Amino acid sequence: MAQPLDSEKSPNTESRLVWDLPLRLFHWLLVIAVAGALVTIQFGWMTWHGRFGLAVLGLVTFRLVWGVIGSTHARFWNFITGPRKLMGYLRGQYHPVGHNPLGALSIIAVLVLFGFQSVSGLFATDDIAYSGPLRPAVDSATSAWLTGWHMRMQWVIYGLIALHVGAVLFHVLVRREALIRPMFTGYKPVKSAEPARGGGWIAFLIALAITALVLWIANGALLPEPPPPPPDLGW
Repeated sequence: MAQPLDSEKSPNTESRLVWDLPLRLFHWLLVIAVAGALVTIQFGWMTWHGRFGLAVLGLVTFRLVWGVIGSTHARFWNFITGPRKLMGYLRGQYHPVGHNPLGALSIIAVLVLFGFQSVSGLFATDDIAYSGPLRPAVDSATSAWLTGWHMRMQWVIYGLIALHVGAVLFHVLVRREALIRPMFTGYKPVKSAEPARGGGWIAFLIALAITALVLWIANGALLPEPPPPPPDLGW
């Protein structure tokens, strides 16, 4: 017989708001943006691939800022732990309310990998259908190097996605933990934990402003204007 979900294991558990709305929106919008980038590259829709890449960059930027000024369980200091807590979690001795230590490692991997992909794509070019908005900022050799790594890292992305999905399925189907529903509702069954605090509207607007600034720069706003074409002398 399947074991009951965590919310049913103990009468001492209660539903608490753990994942704030901006964090949940980030999660699902990142899923859509990454899926869009992967699908469009397969069909050669480079304009849309670039747009989805910019969306990924914006979302990663927002998450980095929100990891500092967001609510309790969104902040990096709340879930990035050392080896001792990681080993305690693996032994079943440490049960955090928010992300567990393995989940924290997954988040770091996602932010680093997707951040690199989105940034490298800004300088990449295929010399045919696509040139990143910041391609003029680097020389041809640097652009070629970044383009090569941008193309190779897609296989790492597939592996990370497979690992992430597998881990979620393991925790849901084997360990019977409620993981998916809280990422929609924000509420999670916990034992005597303080509700999430911070991450209000001011913090949200600051995170949006910084994200908008990064995207403005990423679109080449600071690059010098290209020289005008030579005049047509009618020869």
